[in-house]
Amino acid sequence: MKNFVIIGVGGYIAPKHLKAIKDTNNTLLAAVDKHDSVGIIDKYFPEAAFFTEFERFDRHVEKLKRQGTFIDYVVVCSPNYLHDAHIRFGLRINADVICEKPVVLNPWNVDALLDLEKETGKKIFTVLQLRLHPQIIALQQKILLAIPNKKLDINLQYITPRGNWYLNSWKGDVAKSGGIATNIGIHFFDLLLWIFGAVQQNIVIEHTATKATGKLILQKAVVNWTLSIDKNDLPTPINLNVQSVRILNIDGEIINLSEGFDNLHTIFYSQVLQNSVPALHEIKPLISLLADIRNSK
Repeated sequence: MKNFVIIGVGGYIAPKHLKAIKDTNNTLLAAVDKHDSVGIIDKYFPEAAFFTEFERFDRHVEKLKRQGTFIDYVVVCSPNYLHDAHIRFGLRINADVICEKPVVLNPWNVDALLDLEKETGKKIFTVLQLRLHPQIIALQQKILLAIPNKKLDINLQYITPRGNWYLNSWKGDVAKSGGIATNIGIHFFDLLLWIFGAVQQNIVIEHTATKATGKLILQKAVVNWTLSIDKNDLPTPINLNVQSVRILNIDGEIINLSEGFDNLHTIFYSQVLQNSVPALHEIKPLISLLADIRNSK
């Protein structure tokens, strides 16, 4: 059984991590969030210590270490712009780190963390769960067998409506979230690079707070992509029900990724514990692409 602590337990994604820790038969010793509406902990780890101030959380972790209880993993679910600092905290206490996407906002931050991995001997893992989606795994295997040197024609459409709160939160601040391509689109850009190869050309057509479009020329594909959090971009009559659209059109073959996400975090945790997930250096091309998209407009 491994010991976990979590930073940012009050956020949207944290329950998936709590469930994954529980489902993999590990334990949560402590959690911190500036918001105290975290009753979800009771469903999984009611005995976990909880703090609303990072300084007290830090002190508690140090106390556990002095008592001989060591932390194996620090889970980072804080806002994107804080990931770098919180990952460094995890390495300083001699723990491996599991970080929600994006691991950091800039490629030079990846370089600095790679140096810290070498110095500490610890590892940083970032959650890119679409690689674990059954349809994506099947697609990746299919592309491996595809005709070489033939670029596929791909259209990616990801429309996931958000209310007015979104733009008034840290997620609407490009300096804190990285913008819509980073905060909303990262999983899809990851699967594109993972399956279809390195970026040869990156053309950004539009990049606003609520919508981004562009074209990617990859080793094995030409991708036209659209991301939006505006419900008016949903195709009718779907927009009447305010649903999300996650569609890959690959040479006319439609792959709908609107389902199959329920247990991907648990699968990811199982692979982390077996040390079989992508290493940090493998994520740098993705972070570089997202930074290029953000800075192009």
